[in-house]
This record gives sequence, structure tokens and C-alpha cells, in this order.
Amino acid sequence: MTAVAPRLYVDSADVDRVSSLLAAGVVHGVTTNPTILERGGRAAAEIPDLYARWADEGAREIFFQTWGGDAASFLRNADGIRALGDRVVVKVPATRAGFAAASALVRDGATVLVTAVYSVAQALACASIGAQYIAPYLGRMRDAGIDGDAVIARMQEMCAGSGSNVLAASLRSPDDITGLRLAGVPYFTAAPDVIEQMLFHEVSDSSAAEFDAAMVRLGA
Repeated sequence: MTAVAPRLYVDSADVDRVSSLLAAGVVHGVTTNPTILERGGRAAAEIPDLYARWADEGAREIFFQTWGGDAASFLRNADGIRALGDRVVVKVPATRAGFAAASALVRDGATVLVTAVYSVAQALACASIGAQYIAPYLGRMRDAGIDGDAVIARMQEMCAGSGSNVLAASLRSPDDITGLRLAGVPYFTAAPDVIEQMLFHEVSDSSAAEFDAAMVRLGA
């Protein structure tokens, strides 16, 4: 089976930092949830503007989470999210009502991510309804005493080839990402700090400085 090419997403509503990463071309898109929007000082009324800005800046997928607590409310609020444009992905929480809503959205042609997935059984349920993305939270798993690395690797193993892929979240360091990638996980979303740490190594910077100095000596 051909391995799925890795993708990085930025998990933030800090528009300046998101814009910088999109401009650099190092992230595929932007993920948010209500907590991230609140932390970024954004109101629900600003979601259309955020979508338009990030789409203009080159985000290929933009994730917003539906809300409401019951399937009917999830579906009603998802309608507004889907109307934003063809790059939107609807996030739905992994609750009983959420699974019912996610299943209906998939059948209606929406791109869906089921979020806050904490067990392999939940991941299999995501695959069974055809959700394109499954989002487990590595950091929160560890905080709860769960071996998140092993559980997430098992999720990907169980769902491989189904069309449903793990998009790992709550990643707190580049090592979190590389460790999960070694286990076959293809997609990752992380805060801007973590993404930026992936791009840096002090020896790379010192080597680049040496190259520039050599070019100056060469008369460039």
C-alpha cells in the first residue's frame, strides 16, 4: 500500500501567525475549534471573514466546528459552516449525537472531521461512517494517563485503507509529530510555535550564515 504523503496544518486563530505560515507554504490548511477561536479573541460572527482571509492566503482546507449538543443542532449549524465555501471541513465531536450528525453530513457530501476521538473503537466508528478525518488529542491523552502514542498508532493501523485518516492534534513538540509519523500517521495539526520549531535547527542556521559569508567573499 502506498504511504499517504504527510501534511501539516496550523491549529490557531492568531491571524498574523497563521498568515505567516500560509505565506511560507509550509502548512496545508488551518484548523480551529471553539476554544481556539475564543483564545484568539475571535467571535462566532467572524468565522466567515476568517474563512475568506485564509482561503485568499492559500489554505487548501479550513476547519470549523459545529455545535449544539444534539444531532439536529449539529446539522443546523453545520449548514452555515458548509456555506462558507468548498475548502471548508466540518468538525463534529465524537459523541453519540455527533456520530449521528457526522454520518448524515458524510452522506450529504460534506468533508467531515470527527474530533476528540480517544479510543480505537471510536476511530473505527469514524471509518465506518466514512469520515475523512479522525482527530485524536495526543497531549490530552497523555494528561489523562493514556499511552496516546500507542493508541493513535493503533487507530491509524485499524483504519488504513478505509479512506479515513488520522489527523493528530494536541501536539506539543516536533518529536510528537515525528514519532507518530514513524507509526504511519499522515496528518498533523499543531500550534504555530510547534510548526515553527520544526523549521529550525541551530546548525542549519549557522551553516546558512557560513554560505552567505562565503558568497560575500566571492564578491556576490
